[in-house]
Amino acid sequence: MPIQVKWAISFLVGAGLIFLGWKVPLLLTSIHVLLCFLLIIVVLLQSGKAADLAGAFGGAGSQTAFGPRGAATFLSQATTWCAVMFMLTSLALVLRQDKALPAGSSILQQFSKPAPKQQPAPATPVPQTPTPQPPAQQAPSPPPTKP
Repeated sequence: MPIQVKWAISFLVGAGLIFLGWKVPLLLTSIHVLLCFLLIIVVLLQSGKAADLAGAFGGAGSQTAFGPRGAATFLSQATTWCAVMFMLTSLALVLRQDKALPAGSSILQQFSKPAPKQQPAPATPVPQTPTPQPPAQQAPSPPPTKP
C-alpha cells in the first residue's frame, strides 16, 4: 500500500473522530487528552540526532546543520500524526467553545457586580481657618573683610 494512502486513511480516521467529538463534547476532550499523553510518550521514546558517543563530546562529524535526513521511522511518523491531530483537536475545541458562547459575552459581565453607590458629600461648607504664615527669614550677612 502506498504511503499516501496510509496517511489519507489515518487522517480520515482522525477527521471522523473529530466530527464525532463535535457532536459529543466529552469524547472530543478525552481524545484531546489522550493525544497529549500519546504525543509526549512518542516524542520521549525517540533518540536524538547526535545520540552516539561523538555527540556527547560535541563532535558532530559529518552531520549537517540540522542532522542527517534518514528514512522516516515509525516513531517519527507517529509523532507527525499525533502533532497534526493534536492541533486539529485544539482548533475543534476552540471553535466548539466559541460557538457555545453568545457574541460579545464576557466572563466579567457574568460574574462582576456593579460598584456600590456612594453617599453624596454633605452640603454644608467646612469653615476654614487661616493658617499663620511664618516670619520671613533674612539671609545671613557675609562676614566683614579686613582691608
